[in-house]
Amino acid sequence: MGPKTAQRLALHIIKRPDEDVQALAQALLDAKQQVGFCQVCFHLSAEPVCEICRNPQRDPDTICVVSDSRDVIALEKTREYKGKYHVLGGVISPMDGVGPEQLTIQPLVRRVSQQQIKEVIIAISPSIEGETTTLYIGQLLRPFTRVTRIAFGLPMGGELEYADEITLVRALEGRRELD
Repeated sequence: MGPKTAQRLALHIIKRPDEDVQALAQALLDAKQQVGFCQVCFHLSAEPVCEICRNPQRDPDTICVVSDSRDVIALEKTREYKGKYHVLGGVISPMDGVGPEQLTIQPLVRRVSQQQIKEVIIAISPSIEGETTTLYIGQLLRPFTRVTRIAFGLPMGGELEYADEITLVRALEGRRELD
């Protein structure tokens, strides 16, 4: 939430009756206490194992690795991905004091090495930290399974002249045949 949204929310809350504000505060406390992390994939869940991991319709042979639960939500909105997930809880960032041991990388390696996973798709945003995390995880998982990454490119409506070099390189690398 940005500063403007926070200011609007604060002003809105101040105008509300005390009972409404108390109900909101209680709802926030309840959510904080009831929502935790899935024991399998580390996505947000009110249950020990999240709905996605419990769903027998999901492809158990494919795991999509993301940095945050927001990424799971974004991918689920597409209704295209039918496999399971693994949420790292961030990306490797030595400048911020985040190393592999602060993330859920070891549970991912155990999961992939102990199950018959056919493919791990890494879907981490393309930044210096994201690239570092992607390469690190790729090296750890390659002995056990096929490791791929999502393609990156230009957004719909984006102009080539405004794209940075890395985006253009990724767009060229991720090209595919016309149907």
